[in-house]
Amino acid sequence: MRTRTGVRRKAVGVGALLAAVLLALLPPAPGPEAAAAESGSSAVTKRGSKGPYDDFSDLEVTVHQTRNLRAQGLRVTWKGGRPTQGFNTDYLQIMQCWGDDPAGPKREQCQFGAGVTSGGNFGTHIARRELVPGTDPLEKEYAEPIPDPDVPGQLTSPFVPFTPVSGPPTKKVTDWTYFSSGDTNEQFFVATQPDGTGETAFDLQTTREAPHLGCGDPIGTGAQARGRGCWLVVVPRGSHEPDGTTGNNHRPNTSPFSTTNWDRRIVFPLDFLPVREPCPTDKAERRMTGSELVTDAVTSWQSALCADGTSRFTFTQRGEDLARSGLLNPTSTSPGLAFTVRPVEGTGFVHAPVAVDGLTVGFFWEAGGIGLVEDLRLSPRLLAKLLTASYPYDVRYLTDTAPVPDHLKGNPESIVRDPEFLELNPEFQRSPQAPQVYPGGILLAADRSDSARIVWDYLRSDKEARDFLEGKKDPWGMRVNPYFKELGLAANGADEFMKADPTETELVSNDKTIRYGMIDRSPYALDMHDAARWVRRGTNNAKDQAQYDPVTNGPKLVGRDVLIGQRHAYGITDTASASRYQLQIAALRNADGAYVRPTTTSLLKAVEQFEDSAVPGVLAPDPARARNGAYPLTTVTYAVSSTALPADARRDYARVLRYAAGPGQRQGTAPGELPFGYAPLPAKLKAQAAAAADRLEHGAPAGPGPTGSDGGTSAGTGAGSASGADSGPGSASGSGSGSGGTGAGGSGAGASGGAGGGTGAGTGTASPSAGPAPASGGGADGGSPARQLAGTGSTPSQVLGVIRWVLLSVLVAGGLAGLAGPAFLRIAGRRRIPQDSPRTGIRHLKSG
Repeated sequence: MRTRTGVRRKAVGVGALLAAVLLALLPPAPGPEAAAAESGSSAVTKRGSKGPYDDFSDLEVTVHQTRNLRAQGLRVTWKGGRPTQGFNTDYLQIMQCWGDDPAGPKREQCQFGAGVTSGGNFGTHIARRELVPGTDPLEKEYAEPIPDPDVPGQLTSPFVPFTPVSGPPTKKVTDWTYFSSGDTNEQFFVATQPDGTGETAFDLQTTREAPHLGCGDPIGTGAQARGRGCWLVVVPRGSHEPDGTTGNNHRPNTSPFSTTNWDRRIVFPLDFLPVREPCPTDKAERRMTGSELVTDAVTSWQSALCADGTSRFTFTQRGEDLARSGLLNPTSTSPGLAFTVRPVEGTGFVHAPVAVDGLTVGFFWEAGGIGLVEDLRLSPRLLAKLLTASYPYDVRYLTDTAPVPDHLKGNPESIVRDPEFLELNPEFQRSPQAPQVYPGGILLAADRSDSARIVWDYLRSDKEARDFLEGKKDPWGMRVNPYFKELGLAANGADEFMKADPTETELVSNDKTIRYGMIDRSPYALDMHDAARWVRRGTNNAKDQAQYDPVTNGPKLVGRDVLIGQRHAYGITDTASASRYQLQIAALRNADGAYVRPTTTSLLKAVEQFEDSAVPGVLAPDPARARNGAYPLTTVTYAVSSTALPADARRDYARVLRYAAGPGQRQGTAPGELPFGYAPLPAKLKAQAAAAADRLEHGAPAGPGPTGSDGGTSAGTGAGSASGADSGPGSASGSGSGSGGTGAGGSGAGASGGAGGGTGAGTGTASPSAGPAPASGGGADGGSPARQLAGTGSTPSQVLGVIRWVLLSVLVAGGLAGLAGPAFLRIAGRRRIPQDSPRTGIRHLKSG
C-alpha cells in the first residue's frame, strides 16, 4: 500500500510540473478584445449599382452589426460616394423595414415618410411616401392621381401606403396611425463628405418601440425561439430625377419609393434578439434590484442564469438608496440581491464587485460649417454651468417678447457663446455658423441615485467648478444661476439633478395664453438610458411652442421640428447606454488637467486609484484622485446580499455573483455576454467577487482585517433577517423606472448594442488654465468615442502575461511538494471554490 501511495504521489507531482510548464509556454487565452472582435463580426458590406442617370456602383455601404440586435444605435458607414452638394444632391436615405421574403422588403413595409416635409431646406416629397404623377417613367403601380380623402371631389398625388406586420394599411399620405414625426427613426437626408465617405448611427427599433414593424417578435418556442428579422434599406440619391431632369444644384424632389429610386436600394438583413420574458414563469423567482449602471449587464446575464438552474432571476431598476434600504429593512417580498455603488453599512452583508463602467456626457451635435461634431471638451466648470441652468437659453427660448431673465443677465445666452467653451473647442470659433444654433438644456435623469452624487462630487473636487457653484464669477464674468447657488451644492453636493429655476414664459395662441417653465424647456429623461435614446434623436424633447388643440379649444405645448443639419443634444448617461446608442462622448478633465474619455484603459486606471469606502474592501469612486490617464467619472458597482438569507436563496444569489465575475465578463453582443461600454473586471476584483460568492453561499462571517476576502463587510447596526428571503409575488415598492425588455428598448433591454473596437485612453496632461489639451482615449481607428468604449486596456488577457509566470512558480512549488510528502496532499485535498457552470441554451432575457 505504501508503495502504491508513493507512486501516486510522484505521479501527482510530475503532473503538476508538466502542467506548470505547459501553462507558462502556451499563449494566453483570448481576452475581451478578441471576444469583441468575434461577437462583432456580423458586419456586412454591399455595393451600389448603376442607375439610368446616376451611377452608384462605386458606393460601398457597411452595416457594422447585423446579428444580436435590439433597440440600439446601429453604425452605418460608406465610401466611394459622390460628395453631397449642400442640402441638394448626392445623399443617402435610410429606413427600417419588416418583411419575411428572403429577397427583402417591399416598399409598403418600410417606416418612412413622417420626417420634416416642408419648409427649411427641403422640398415636399423627398421625405414623403407621395409619388408625383409623370415624374417616373418606370412607375406603374402608383402612377395615377387618386381622390383626395380630405377634399371631396378633388384628386391628389398617389402614395405608397404603409402596411404593418399586423393591421390594415394606411389610407392617406398623412395617416400617422403607426408612426409619426415624433417616433419615426427614418433618416431622409444623410450627407456624404468631400472624400466620398460618410457615417451615421441609425436608431434601431424593436417591436416594443415599433410594434407595426414587429422586429424581434418571438418566432417559435423554447430554446429554439428566435426574433423576427427585419431589414435596413439604404436608397442612394444622386442629382437626377427619375425622368432624367436636373439643374444647377437641383435637389431630387421625389420619394425614395418611386420605382426608379427604389430599384437602386441596398438591402441589409437584420437579425434581432427575441423580445420576450427571459425565463419560464414556472421557475422559482429570485428578485434583484438596484442601480441602473448594471441594467444592461444584468439583463444580458439573466438568460444564462436562467438556463443553468431552477430559478429565474428578475431585476427591477431603482435608486441605490432604496435598494440599500430594502436590504437593511427587509420584508417578506424584498429582493435578496441589490446592486449599488455606495456600500450597505450593516452587519452580515457580502459585497461583490460585478461591473466597471462610468458616467459620461454623450452627445449628437450637428453644427453649421462643422458638420457632425465628433470632439468635444468640457471642463468641470462648464459642466457645472449646464447642470445649474446658468445659460438663459436653457431656461427659455429667447425672443423679443421673452428676453433674458433678469437673474441671468450678463451670462452668455448659450454654451456656444461662452468664451470658456470656445477656448476649449476652437473649431466653433473657426465657423461663423457654428454658434448660431443653440442647443437646449442638457438631458438629465429624474431619479435620485449614486450616479448623480458622483457627478456633483466631481464638480466639488475641482476648484474652478466649486468656486462657480459658490457664486464666484468665471474669468469672463459669468455667474451661477442664483436659484442653484442657494442649494449649497458646492458644500454638500446632491444625489439628484435639480430644476430649480422657477422662470415661466408666456405664449399666446388664438388669443389664449399658456406658460412653460424650465422643466418644459429642459425636460427630464426617465433615466440615463432614456437620455441616451433622446440624444441619439438629436433633441432634448423640449416643449416650448404653443399650438392650437381642437380637443380643448385652447393652446397646448409642443416641440420644435428637428431639422437635418441642426440636430443637437447632449445628456449625462452611462457608458453602456452611450455605447449602445453609438453616441459621441465628451472628454472631461481629470485631476491632472488632461481631457479624458471613458475607454477600457482609462476606466481601469481610475479603478486602480480608488480607495476603500466606509466598508473595508469596497472601493469608493473618487474623481479627485483620477490621474495619469484615469477617467474621472468611473464607477464600480457591487452586488450585495445578506448572509442571513435562507440557504437556498444564498446559493442562488452566489451563482449570480460567480457568473457576473466569470463568463459574464466576456464582452460581446450575445445574450450572457458583457455589453460594450463596460470594462471587464480586473483579475483582483474577479477574485474578490468569487470569494464573496463562496462566503455568501456558506453564510460565513466577515473576513478579518480591512481587506476581508468577502470584498467588504463591516460591523454596524441593522442585520438583515431571515424574513428577507425573496419569496412572494409582486415587485419591490419604491420609485424608479422599471427594468426593460429583452433586447428591445427601455432600461436594461437585452444584450449590448454593437460598438466596434478601439484602443487607448492616452495620458496627456495640461494645466487647467493652459487651454485645450488633447483629449485622451482616442481610438486607434480614429473612430467615435462610442466605439472606443469597446477598446483595449488593462484586461485579464494582458494581466495573464505576468500571472502565468507567477502560476508557474506556484505550480512548480506545488509539484515539488507533491513529490515531497503527504502534507501537500492534505492541503491539496481541501475544498476548492466551486467553478462556474457552463452556459447552455443562452437566450435573450427580460428583467422582471
